[in-house]
Amino acid sequence: MNIVGLPTMEQLKTCFVLSASITSMYQTISLIRIDERTKRVYFLAGEEIELLILENGEWRFVE
Repeated sequence: MNIVGLPTMEQLKTCFVLSASITSMYQTISLIRIDERTKRVYFLAGEEIELLILENGEWRFVE
């Protein structure tokens, strides 16, 4: 069950793994936000790391 405005369990797992990986490289995490229209999680870290986490937990760089 996915409540409107909340990430899926797969997105949460991926977000945790990405957060741990990025902070282990001493990069700061500036923003993590869910886009309620697309249901994707936007992840901004360091100076130029931008990621999208899809509903199924897969992620990709924003180009």
